Amino acid sequence: MTPLLQIRNLSVAFPTESGLTTVVQDLSLHVSPGETLALVGESGSGKSVTSLAVTRLIDYAGGRITQGRIDFTTRSGATLDLATLTPDAMRALRGPEIAMVFQEPMTSLNPVQRIGDQIAEAVTLHQGLAPRAALAEARRLLERVRIADAARQLARFPFELSGGMRQRVMIAIALSCRPRLLIADEPTTALDVTVQAQVLRLLRGLQAETDMGLVFITHDMGVVAEIADRVAVMRLGRIVEEGTVEAIFNAPQHPYTQSLLAAVPTLGALASEPLPRAFDVGAIQAAPQNTVLLDGAPVLELDGLTTSFDVRRNFRLAGRVHAVEHVSFVVRPGETLALVGESGCGKSTTGRSVIRLEQPSAGGIKLDGNDITRLTAASEARLHREIQFVFQDPFASLNPRLTVGFSIAEPMLTHKLASGAAAQDRVHTLLREVGLPLEYANRYPHELSGGQRQRVCIARALASEPRLIIADEAVAALDVSIRAQVVNLLMELQRRRGLAMLFISHDMAVVERVSHRVAVMYLGQIVEIGPRQAVFTTPAHSYTSRLLAAVPVPDPARRDRSLDLDESEVPSPLRRLDNPPTVAPLVRVGPDHFVARHSVGGMY
Repeated sequence: MTPLLQIRNLSVAFPTESGLTTVVQDLSLHVSPGETLALVGESGSGKSVTSLAVTRLIDYAGGRITQGRIDFTTRSGATLDLATLTPDAMRALRGPEIAMVFQEPMTSLNPVQRIGDQIAEAVTLHQGLAPRAALAEARRLLERVRIADAARQLARFPFELSGGMRQRVMIAIALSCRPRLLIADEPTTALDVTVQAQVLRLLRGLQAETDMGLVFITHDMGVVAEIADRVAVMRLGRIVEEGTVEAIFNAPQHPYTQSLLAAVPTLGALASEPLPRAFDVGAIQAAPQNTVLLDGAPVLELDGLTTSFDVRRNFRLAGRVHAVEHVSFVVRPGETLALVGESGCGKSTTGRSVIRLEQPSAGGIKLDGNDITRLTAASEARLHREIQFVFQDPFASLNPRLTVGFSIAEPMLTHKLASGAAAQDRVHTLLREVGLPLEYANRYPHELSGGQRQRVCIARALASEPRLIIADEAVAALDVSIRAQVVNLLMELQRRRGLAMLFISHDMAVVERVSHRVAVMYLGQIVEIGPRQAVFTTPAHSYTSRLLAAVPVPDPARRDRSLDLDESEVPSPLRRLDNPPTVAPLVRVGPDHFVARHSVGGMY
């Protein structure tokens, strides 16, 4: 079979002050029609640069192809060297022949254009449909990538959607022209496990229908086992190992491949252990994390927290989005409570409501026993000093114009904890604490890798000496080895400082590693909460079982398990004003283990 894509001896370089720096060197690989090639490796290995070279978007990112061929076979049967095509010729290929899904959807979507218009634009440009037909096609595409209430979502802007929903919009745009080759750069990073499983099945279905080739760039080895036919492992700009997915997983030859697979968290690894445990480092086995002070007063108490958003049409109140509905829990000193659930279930809104990035509609919030529901100047300052937030996207949460050192020092200056030389010394201490060299204090965010930027965000969060850290998908975008390092760092900081953590994540294998207790959210409500071991080994709610069943397993022999996955649609949290949700009471089913008792007829 003639390869769809054939790369021969490709090298890509970027200009620097000292001359050209080669970041991809002498790379060769191929993709056949209907085949999925997974490109794996750590941040900075050259995976994304390779994809940008294939699409020739590297020309707009400051890089240049210094050698090699990129042969692509079009629908008409012609073979073109993409490395030598003109910009106009490449523009004609992008969309109907080659499409790409980028890792960061917020930077890929136009923030001032509605979702429907952005999808319809691609359909109109490449398929020539009329505006009304293009919008209808946009709605069909949103439904195909499992976005609830697709007709209403067409009129929304990117900032109104969750990270997972934005990523699904990007996938819809890429699939709108049914390309021959799809390059997906970390396309499921921001997706929860159930939607991830659905998207992987969607991509496999499209391949079967259209014989589409797929280059799948990811750091999630569980996803690789689910979808890949062949795997190419990259390190420092070169391919160090390539083979079938079975050969790579069952008998990896290169030490780097072996270390990557060793760092993969596997759900069920701690099924027999009641306490969280950090990732093992080499031959050193981590000890169980027994840091919870059961006799101490809770650091954080939520009592019936409710956050809703009014929806207006033609200046009239038309409905209400019930993002968080009567959520109650406590977080004790030294404890990690994990919030899990699908995109849009209210996890992030709960965390944002605690620190007042969203304004709660009702309910109580206590910090160290003090009511902070109604903020005064003093209580607001205390809230922002004692509770710190680590966001999912470290690049978006760091000011690109400020050095790393100033970003870390800013909370100290704001809360008058240190200044001058004392603040500088504290910055150096925090950099050492998160495992970064002291000279990084003078660098800017764009000069660091994703994992390094997330460490800077953790250092900044620690600068105000908080009692509680809210980590919102803080390790979702990191490759497996860096993710293990950041998780170990958070757990070590918790052990040394007695920190409490609210860990918001869709990665169930990481949640198993890091959490003492787990709260499962569905449509804004907690449907199950209890000790991690009890919730994961004996789930009492059907939705919890659904989440656990959708977790990708890093074993190619079990890839067909997704055929039995529940693909039922999650209802929309938008409700009429006269139809508020029913709050299901929590009943005890075990020691500190509670599950929602729903009325007859289902969950809602």
